[in-house]
Amino acid sequence: MPQFRLADYPFESVLMAIALLVLLSVVGSRFSARAGVPSLLVFLAIGMLAGSDGPGGIEFTNYPLTFVLGSVALAFIIFDGGLRTAWESVRPVLGVGVSLASVAVVATAALTGAFSHYALGLPWSEALLLGAIVSSTDAAAVFSVLRARSLALKGTVRQVLEFEAGSNDPMAVLLTLAVLSFIAAPGGAAPLAGLFATQVLVGLALGWAGGKAVVALINNVGIEYEGLYSVLLLAFVILLFAATAAVGGSGFLAAYLAGLVVGNAKLLHRSSLLKFHDGIAWIAQISLFLTLGLLVFPSHLPPVAPDGLILVAFLMFVARPLSVLVAAPTRRFHWKERLFISWVGLRGAAPILLATLPWSVGVPNAEYFFNLVFFVVLVSVLAQGTTISWLAKRLRLVERLREEPEEGAGILPAGFVFAEIEVRPGAPAEQRQLFELQLPSGVVLTSLEREGRYIVPAGETRFAAADRIKALARPSSIEKLRDTFGQAAIASSP
Repeated sequence: MPQFRLADYPFESVLMAIALLVLLSVVGSRFSARAGVPSLLVFLAIGMLAGSDGPGGIEFTNYPLTFVLGSVALAFIIFDGGLRTAWESVRPVLGVGVSLASVAVVATAALTGAFSHYALGLPWSEALLLGAIVSSTDAAAVFSVLRARSLALKGTVRQVLEFEAGSNDPMAVLLTLAVLSFIAAPGGAAPLAGLFATQVLVGLALGWAGGKAVVALINNVGIEYEGLYSVLLLAFVILLFAATAAVGGSGFLAAYLAGLVVGNAKLLHRSSLLKFHDGIAWIAQISLFLTLGLLVFPSHLPPVAPDGLILVAFLMFVARPLSVLVAAPTRRFHWKERLFISWVGLRGAAPILLATLPWSVGVPNAEYFFNLVFFVVLVSVLAQGTTISWLAKRLRLVERLREEPEEGAGILPAGFVFAEIEVRPGAPAEQRQLFELQLPSGVVLTSLEREGRYIVPAGETRFAAADRIKALARPSSIEKLRDTFGQAAIASSP
């Protein structure tokens, strides 16, 4: 059998190493949950141990490749965040959520840039670049830590952090790219404003249009195999991210908005799509943090520790609280809510990934930037991530997590059954619209199959002979369904 090699290693060895690292990460996430530590810390630690400075001895120093692959992984993570954001939940706090994801990020970048210039002695261009790199937060880690302790945030705080969790990374990317563009070709503010506006407007437009298009495609393409719908959505995310970036827009912003559109639409095979992309998002997270862990040399971190401790203290106790105040000055947060939102601004994957960019474009002190940002993220996750549950309890902002059946898990509401219906020729429903049928209360038509195409029934849907319908109904309503459609068989019951 031919022997294939990848980066001077036998291909089989590379595959075994990748599989082993992923397995260790999955198992390690269980221990992080018990310890109340964000799982990203475990993934980073495993990557560091496997790297050239650790017992694993894997040599990996390809910064450009890390940024490219990490960007795709981050796009999937951001898309999944949008996919799981309930519009009805975040709409009441949309204004403050957008402000935290934009104004607060800009404020953090500006404050940190000024501090880095005066306290760390960096030139203004490098100081502002550092501020932009560390400006985003990983609010999603808050929910994973609390969920592991069977806790959930209450009301407004949960809604605000849900929106911020998926929407602030694109702004940090935009700021970092803008500063890098200025470093590469110094000029006035006009070119930067044009770049910024193009990235945002194109990202918003293509994200919204792409989300609407893929929803229509999923609901009407009529693929025979349900599993292929997940493959379709997977390919769509990659296509949208790449196409948006190719025309000068923000691929990350497009990915988030498309996820928001898809996640809040009526969608065929919604349950299987959500489960599939949950798995994809976890693979993306593990791959991203493992790669970033492999990239760092732990022996290079102690020299940047003094600067790192000063910077992370400024971020935790000055930049984040002030940016929250600037972003929501008139919002009527209780002081406990404002304190908690200020404290949970821990740094995550995006700052480390963005810290690989200076290497890729040849910025001076690139190694210093990467090591410093990596150290800041480690300390931030340790200090803030491990105190989330304690602080939330002390501030009385949490409640016991109510275990709810997972969507599509096969558990029906009490007293309901699934029914499969076929419209017979001459049945009362034939050639009539759904709103005309006056179906019993509690009957929900979930999908309609017609000539190999799937449709989500709506009020104006007109039924035809041979249509196959799936419905959720009470057993007492089955006879009415038979009378209306001509045939109804119970598919499953509680």
